[in-house]
Formats: sequence, C-alpha cells, structure tokens
Amino acid sequence: MHTIGITGGVGSGKSAILAYIKEHYNCRIILADVAARHLEEPGEVCYAPIVALLGEDILQEDGTIQNTKMASKIFADKELLQQVNAIVHPAVKEYVRQELQKEAKRGVYDFFFLEAALLIEEHYDTILDELWYIYTREDIRRVRLMESRGYSEEKIHQIIEGQLSEELFRKHCSTVIDNSNAIEDAYKQIDDKLGAYLC
Repeated sequence: MHTIGITGGVGSGKSAILAYIKEHYNCRIILADVAARHLEEPGEVCYAPIVALLGEDILQEDGTIQNTKMASKIFADKELLQQVNAIVHPAVKEYVRQELQKEAKRGVYDFFFLEAALLIEEHYDTILDELWYIYTREDIRRVRLMESRGYSEEKIHQIIEGQLSEELFRKHCSTVIDNSNAIEDAYKQIDDKLGAYLC
C-alpha cells in the first residue's frame, strides 16, 4: 500500500482531485479536517481537553461542541488558537498513524491518501511515502473562491497570505499536480503517476 499526502493552497481544487481518485482507485482517503471533528466528539480524545480549555459555553444542548462558538473564541485569541491546535494536531496525526497501520495490516487497498492543509507544517512526510502539491495559478484560485464560496477579495487575500508560499509547497512535495487548466488534464497527471505504481 502506497501512502500519499495531498496538500495545496485554498481554491486549488483538492476536493475535485480526491473525488476523482476515490472513484477510480482502490484507496482509503482521510481528510484531516473530518478526522479532527471526529476526535472532538464526546468521548473522543480531544473533547475533554477542549471543553476544559474553552469552557462549557461552547457546547450545544446535546453536549457536542458547537463549531461556530469554538471558532469565534479561538480566532479572536491567538494564544487560545495555539492551545487548541496543540491538542488537536498531535491527536489527528496519531489517529492517521493508527489508521495507516490498520490498513497496512488489512492489505485491502492499493493506496492510502491523507488530505491536510498543514501536511508540511505537521511533518507528515515522516509517516507517509510522499507528498503531493495540488498547484493552481493564484488568479484562478481567486476567481474560484469568489464564485463558489462568495469570498471577498480581502478575505481571499488574508487566507492566501496565511498559507505557505508556492516555493515552500514545491520544496517539500515530490509530486506537483498542475490543476490550472482543464480538470481532465489534472486527471491524466494522476493516472500517469498512480498507474506507474500499479504496473
């Protein structure tokens, strides 16, 4: 089983790429954001530390964490954000590591993919075979984000400024999938890469 991390800037089309991979390849895909939300559920490893840190006023009536309340607290306080990240990020990495080991033992899949915004920053290269950078020209990403998410130019600028530069993505990722043109072109790049592993 070959293990691959997928990353890239906001609006680069990672979701479309992963949807194609899921449909056409025998693989397990984990999304770090989804894993984090799972680990923040009652009874899971991140739940009690987050509630202890942020207070019970972030909880809904059923005892689950309300994401909007949590977000409003942590994004207004950089120190709180860092503390929550220090709880969640290591837990997600350990969860991924355990799932990796489980799937390797099962031997069912050809590929194991992890999509994470902080793939490089959290050093997932230490547990994955390789990292892929989904590249899309910035002007295209800006248009996509305005059309699909209704973001303002100011918000897009803030998000992009907060992410790694193209140079750093390219430095740390062994494969670059260029998604600046027709999506079918990106699909062909994926087929060429994954097909070589299957031969």
